[in-house]
Amino acid sequence: MNDNKKLGVIALAGVVISAMLGGGVYNLPQNMAQSASAGAILISWIITGIGIWFIANTFRILAAARPDATTGIYTYGELGFGKFTGFLMAWGYWICNSFANVGYAVLLMDSLNYFFPPCFKGGNNWLSIACGSLVLWIIFFIVLAGVKQASALNVIGTIGKLLPLAIFLLVLLFSFRFSTFFTDFWGLKTVAKVHDTNLGGILPQVKSTMLVTLWVFTGIEGAVVVSGRAKSQKDVSKATFLGFITCLLIYTLLSLLPLGVYSQGEISKMAPPSTAAVLMDLIGNWGSVIMNLGVIIAILSSWLIWTVMLSELPFAAAQSGTFPKIFAKENKNESPSFSLLASTIIMQIILILVHFAGNAWNMMLSITSVMALPCYLVSTLYLFKITYKNENYPTDIFAKRKYAMITAIFGSIYGVWLIYAAGINYMLIAIVIYALGIPVFIKARRETSPNEKEFTKVERYFAIVLIILALIGLVYLFKFM
Repeated sequence: MNDNKKLGVIALAGVVISAMLGGGVYNLPQNMAQSASAGAILISWIITGIGIWFIANTFRILAAARPDATTGIYTYGELGFGKFTGFLMAWGYWICNSFANVGYAVLLMDSLNYFFPPCFKGGNNWLSIACGSLVLWIIFFIVLAGVKQASALNVIGTIGKLLPLAIFLLVLLFSFRFSTFFTDFWGLKTVAKVHDTNLGGILPQVKSTMLVTLWVFTGIEGAVVVSGRAKSQKDVSKATFLGFITCLLIYTLLSLLPLGVYSQGEISKMAPPSTAAVLMDLIGNWGSVIMNLGVIIAILSSWLIWTVMLSELPFAAAQSGTFPKIFAKENKNESPSFSLLASTIIMQIILILVHFAGNAWNMMLSITSVMALPCYLVSTLYLFKITYKNENYPTDIFAKRKYAMITAIFGSIYGVWLIYAAGINYMLIAIVIYALGIPVFIKARRETSPNEKEFTKVERYFAIVLIILALIGLVYLFKFM
């Protein structure tokens, strides 16, 4: 690839930040306060910050230790555990983050309803579907023109989404009162006049926020996913660190500063986006306008960069022979044209189906969060494998082998904790979707390696177990959902 078309630190950091800072972050105060007190929220961010740091650091170390393993999440799965595992990472990431992108369409239309009521009410009426489809295909043509151009546009969008958040945090900082913040700090009292209720024990409060805190860090892998288009793998490492620190600081302040102005009960009852409700109360209607515009910019920017990321994994998998050959096709702008087209068509179908779905955004949000978990866990396990067995681990990078092994161990523990916090319902949905990809893998293997068996012996047993779990998942879903 031409070096002029490759991405530097700023562009890569923009990918990471934009992937994480979607429109939903503007409702983070209400999401976090819905069932947790200030004390529990603080503990939650400490746990999440430490846990996600180990995952982010895993990506930083692997980018340095395996600079040849571009397109990260997919490649780590294949190098560490075989082609079938690599395929499952690419398949799950692709399909389920397609759902997330459709979620952006729903949220965008619902946000536009603030300016044009009641045209886009709910974000999933037919007018919303039509307008969302138009935006979907505009983004398709932007990315088709080249990943470098799309990333440059994303940097502008990232700045545009950070400005409203900066205004919000500054206003809250000057309005903050410690007396309000420490009132019912642990959520154990009932204060009727401010809508506070006893939220129960600290552990249940913390657990209730964990899926939200995972969701807001989905995208931490952004620089790794597009690392095949980076100028240097060192830039990937730096961009991941910069994106992690920036977003952790923003999230923590967004969650805690409002609790120095309003009670937990008051925030929990605010209409989305709660940042707009807060700013309207503090500085008037124009504050609400600023935040709602911020939501729209954030959604468009994140939608754009996730489209870039979605098209990369099937493209990389096809180059390696675990996705059908046609997905490896590039156009003259070196954009993965067929992978991008297939992704857009899938998103278009899902977007139409959204019209018939109830509570569509929340379901998509939950599925997307859960589907990221295997990708993170496989990456940390791969790092553990190459450090524990010392498989040509380099001695000239910033992370020594023992430090990298500790990172891998704690990152894996955190990954298991997240799976526990996600719950059985969404994990079963995830397994069903992973199992649906098995025929695609078989087709790809027959195309690229017709004289070889599709599965190794271990992979065959793994596929059988996956199918059995998927069938159990279907029975469970039909019975209880």
